[in-house]
Amino acid sequence: MISFSDLTLMRGTKVLVDHASAAIYPGQKVGVIGRNGCGKSSLFAALQGDIGPESGQISIPRGLKISSVAQQTPALDKPAIEYVIDGDTRLRDLQKQKEQAYLSGDGNKIALIEDLLGQAGAWTIKPRAEELMHGLGFADNEMQKPVKEFSGGWRMRLNLAQALICTSDLLLLDEPTNHLDLDTIIFLENYLKGYQGTILCISHDRDFLDSFVSHILHFEAAKLVMYTGNYGEYERLRAERIKNEVSSRKREEAAIAHMQAFVDRFRYKASKAKQAQSMIKAIEKVKLTAVTQEESPYHIRFSDPERTVDVLADLKELDCGYGQNDVILHNVNLSVFAGDRIGLLGRNGQGKSTLIKTLCGLLPAVKGSFQLGKGIKIGYFAQHELESLRPELSALDHLKLIDKDATEKDLRTFLGGFAFSGDKATAIVSTMSGGEQARLALAILAYQKPNLLLLDEPTNHLDLDMREALSVGLASYSGALILVSHDRYLLEAIVGKLWLVDNGKVSEFDGDLNDYQEYLNKQNKEYREKLREMKQELSSTQAKTQTYKSREQKKLDAAFRASLRPLKLECEKLEKEMDKCKKRLLEIDESLSDSDLYNNDKDKVESLLKERASLSDRNDDLEMEWLDKQEEIENKTNEYNQANA
Repeated sequence: MISFSDLTLMRGTKVLVDHASAAIYPGQKVGVIGRNGCGKSSLFAALQGDIGPESGQISIPRGLKISSVAQQTPALDKPAIEYVIDGDTRLRDLQKQKEQAYLSGDGNKIALIEDLLGQAGAWTIKPRAEELMHGLGFADNEMQKPVKEFSGGWRMRLNLAQALICTSDLLLLDEPTNHLDLDTIIFLENYLKGYQGTILCISHDRDFLDSFVSHILHFEAAKLVMYTGNYGEYERLRAERIKNEVSSRKREEAAIAHMQAFVDRFRYKASKAKQAQSMIKAIEKVKLTAVTQEESPYHIRFSDPERTVDVLADLKELDCGYGQNDVILHNVNLSVFAGDRIGLLGRNGQGKSTLIKTLCGLLPAVKGSFQLGKGIKIGYFAQHELESLRPELSALDHLKLIDKDATEKDLRTFLGGFAFSGDKATAIVSTMSGGEQARLALAILAYQKPNLLLLDEPTNHLDLDMREALSVGLASYSGALILVSHDRYLLEAIVGKLWLVDNGKVSEFDGDLNDYQEYLNKQNKEYREKLREMKQELSSTQAKTQTYKSREQKKLDAAFRASLRPLKLECEKLEKEMDKCKKRLLEIDESLSDSDLYNNDKDKVESLLKERASLSDRNDDLEMEWLDKQEEIENKTNEYNQANA
């Protein structure tokens, strides 16, 4: 058993945990939740002995093996799969002992270590590592790739794989889904369900926690409160407690009204039956969320639009992208109607953000027709929009620029719903954290009463309370919206229609998120089978080529490979530059996550924000250039193969 007795943790002068007690028993899978900055990561650091408590005691069983995800990844020449296997330190230590035993010629020691290696899983470690890496999104040909050639996000996946492959009694995970896409998150959920030890997992993804945790440890008013059950059960128990203290139910009723209208309208329509059933389940979740929101500092409301029309946007034979030579989406024929609540599905890089940017006018249509209804006002939110906030102005100043006639009292009342009350309303943007800036951008958006909301990953940087407040606010919003998000709870809670963006096409998806998970699983299975067939075919072709190719043909092949060499060198150079950009972006983001920086060095904050914007643009340019080179290599290869078929 791990126990915290009368524990007090501090960061600087701020009390994070104040004389709190809790116990975690072997085999429990515990979701650790609480607002940003409440002390979750500090509790992990204390468990690992990196920091000590101000008072009280942390009791950990002697010999307990703890595994956690490293925050830094060295730029190594070592193959990725060997780096992952390094996570099993016990196995690596035995392998070193084996080498020494063979050098010394000690037969008894060799026999003992060989036996211990078998017990440690030495003979299955490589296939286990391959299976783990594949589940986390690594292709077969990437497993031998040097660690230093991976970008920051993929290096974090390698660190996660290291932590998972290690034999441990306690697994500590701090926001493990941050760098993962939906299909990889599903793999991780299944993996954690089968983990035999104790898990402590910090996460703001409620559906992720719901899938495997047995308990919830909640940071409440500097105390540690343990709830039995997954996140849904925690919310039910907490809602019951709050209901005994809070009599008002108006927020709950407003939040579910729009969702219930969708169910009533489409419950018996065959084509919408699955979405309606999903919405019924989501209503039950929002009922609980709305109650617990009474205790939250966030009370978000998106005002109803002043006017609307039946057809908000009409897309006909529309091509979207970055010009004639870089079309991402082809022949889009869809319409957005009043009251539509659309979720965009699709893997990263398929064009979801491209479609959103085209709809809001940031990207011109490459081809076809795109018409907005008369008087339509669009509200657009994406992470890079935070850069448009003026660092020298406060939240109050930003709203005054929008509405010069509004009274300060009314503006402060509105901002209070986004937790900008009192002095926080007059604090300037350059002193705000990333989460606070995201809240301000959403507040500015909500204040302008748009007819159509376009939201591209709005929950990034938001803690659970703010995510839940956003879901309640959007659920009661009467306008139309299009949402891109990896947050399944938010998608389930507010959308009634799904569009799939895949392989350059946009189409309505007939089903709910469970059907989409099945679709992903099927796609992944087909991909793996196709990859195996290609490898077998390539192996067979290479064997035939080596046997039957004439000397003349071999010379031609060598000359062709030499002609591609300059292009491949340019690609390698671009990849190195992209890695440098991404590494620096990660360093900047880490610096900007430090709340003390905003109070102590405002000039540095402004400098980092400018550098980040410049690097982000530079990285986008490099990626586009890299794609062009890759396409050129592919085209030349296809032409050569056809000519020599």
